[in-house]
Amino acid sequence: MRRHRGFLVISFALFCAANSFAQKEKREPLTEAQVEQIREAGLYPDERVGLYTKFIDEHAGTIKGLTPRGKSGSRAQRLDGELQDLTALMDELGENLDVYSDRKADIRKALKGLNDAAPRWVGILRALAGEPGFELSRKEAIESVQDLADQAKRLLTEQTDYFNAHKDEQGQDRAEPK
Repeated sequence: MRRHRGFLVISFALFCAANSFAQKEKREPLTEAQVEQIREAGLYPDERVGLYTKFIDEHAGTIKGLTPRGKSGSRAQRLDGELQDLTALMDELGENLDVYSDRKADIRKALKGLNDAAPRWVGILRALAGEPGFELSRKEAIESVQDLADQAKRLLTEQTDYFNAHKDEQGQDRAEPK
């Protein structure tokens, strides 16, 4: 009888664990249409960085819109998800900036837009009072936007210096061997 009860307990625990894993889906910060826009802009670094900036700005706007609402569990959960999406997008953009920097792609125009938007995003995140339901996500988002802002400023300076010295390469999507 004890073996049978032990088997039932283990089976029930495995069933519950399988259900909880099935319910947790990986968050996707972009819609299918946005993913398609990013793919299409893959060959045009300036356009791709601009799209990421636009999509991050949309998530920041959503967070700003949720900020004044009354505190509730569903609001905290929604804010936590939006903050995680915002952080994921900023991390993706940072990775793209690394690639474009290595390729010597001229992304100065998009970097200017990013540099203009980053302080606005920091302001939105700092205006959001921390709550237990999303405090960690908020801290991570603030760190991520600060890192991205620093990276964009550094890259803009590097690119301005590089393309002033190499005027024949201005406007390129990648450095071509000569």
